[in-house]
Amino acid sequence: MGAEPSCRGQAVTGGTYPLDVSHDPILGPRLTDALEFARTAHGGQARKGTAIPYVSHLLVVAGYAIEDAAADPLLADRVEEVAVAALLHDTVEDTEVTVDEVRAGFGEAVADIVDACTDAHASPKPPWRERKEGYLAHLWEDEDPAVLCVALADKRHNARSVLEDLRTHGPSTWDRFSAGRIDQLWWYGSLVEVFLERRPGPAADELAHTVALIREYARD
Repeated sequence: MGAEPSCRGQAVTGGTYPLDVSHDPILGPRLTDALEFARTAHGGQARKGTAIPYVSHLLVVAGYAIEDAAADPLLADRVEEVAVAALLHDTVEDTEVTVDEVRAGFGEAVADIVDACTDAHASPKPPWRERKEGYLAHLWEDEDPAVLCVALADKRHNARSVLEDLRTHGPSTWDRFSAGRIDQLWWYGSLVEVFLERRPGPAADELAHTVALIREYARD
């Protein structure tokens, strides 16, 4: 039999979206290192109100971010960087890890993304609304598509989790959060507004759809 034809360097069209494989993004050993780093940092943590290990959230966010980045010409050469930052995006906010430690282990670019995705550096954390307003202001201003990519991936999974909990547990879902239903609806609505404007595309559209469903359940 002859050799299989190679599609390297060609633009392959599948369905609606053309796939440019000429960049051939490779996820190297840094990704494995980041997963182990995150697993250790978040050891013992679980998703809010569940027994689900927190690392599950990080893996989903990394998957979302990889798909989004690989489809974006501006990020096609930064897929590994985005994936690593996605795995580490909550380490500074929710563990004892510092930005300097992320920088030392994974480089300046990854540390900058993680830093930008952190809504509070001070301890104790500022009030919830103050933190969220500051985070939104930063998203409106940040010019790095990698930051918006990782942040959007994070919020997509958070919103999906809220929706699934509302379907399963109903209004008691809101009791799991430090801020209640009204504040959460404001928060997710504000995120939709930011991402539809700053990072338009299928990922932002999915977030908007999920948040619309959350609003429907919130009316019940």
